[in-house]
Amino acid sequence: MNWADLILPFQFIFMQKAFVMAILVAVPTALLSCFLVLKGWALMGDAVSHAILPGVVLAYIFGSPLILGALVAGMFCAMATGFITNHSRLKQDTVMGVVFSGMFGLGIVIYASIESDLHLDHILFGHLLGVDRDELMLTAVIAVAVCLVVLLKWKDLMLHSFDLPQARTSGLPVQLIHYGLLTILSLTIVATLTATGLILAIGLLIAPGAIAFLMVRRFSTMLWVSVLISITAMTGGVYLSFFINSAPAPTIILILTIMFMFALALRLWRIRQLAGIRRV
Repeated sequence: MNWADLILPFQFIFMQKAFVMAILVAVPTALLSCFLVLKGWALMGDAVSHAILPGVVLAYIFGSPLILGALVAGMFCAMATGFITNHSRLKQDTVMGVVFSGMFGLGIVIYASIESDLHLDHILFGHLLGVDRDELMLTAVIAVAVCLVVLLKWKDLMLHSFDLPQARTSGLPVQLIHYGLLTILSLTIVATLTATGLILAIGLLIAPGAIAFLMVRRFSTMLWVSVLISITAMTGGVYLSFFINSAPAPTIILILTIMFMFALALRLWRIRQLAGIRRV
């Protein structure tokens, strides 16, 4: 393989758009993943991503933008889960399981009952190589908005994630932060809809933060390390998929999985090294 072959993916317009979309999605998902990992909200991201399906199908039926239906459904799922958790004795994972399964089942039933040219595979697994200008612009707006909120309020979000009673004692509006975090989570999942689809979105919302958590000790460092990891996996997955004739989304998730395994192995090695030093 020569140099001309290595730069071949950058010569196609659809690949250029895919790389831009990958970077746009990588940054907000990475930042948000740090808080989801600390707060233990992995299942929340999974529930919201799957709950988007009925919104997409209904938007198609009524002739509305699919992304709008996804946003409404995601917001509804996030708000409903938070409300039921705060006003019942049920644990959050139980509520998420009920809401997630119900919304996803509703989406499948509605989709199966209509005749359409809407490709379910694109919704579930994304179509990163077929993004258009409007999708890029919408994703850019969401990405910028989410990043600004996270970067401006990261200390409040960190305290809310680490120590909720202390956040309440400090006078922070914990309810507002709670629902605000659910809102930006829904927006971020909408932004990833085109890139990785509903099924694989949870990988982008958890893996970068989990990998960074294993590698560093300071939360501020964890934020930018997770962004670097996410951008590397996203662009690397798009680039590699061109040569191995694979879909970009699963390739990206596979790279993140390999990076996680490497970070975990490195973490275990460091623990053994420290244990050996202490014995001496």
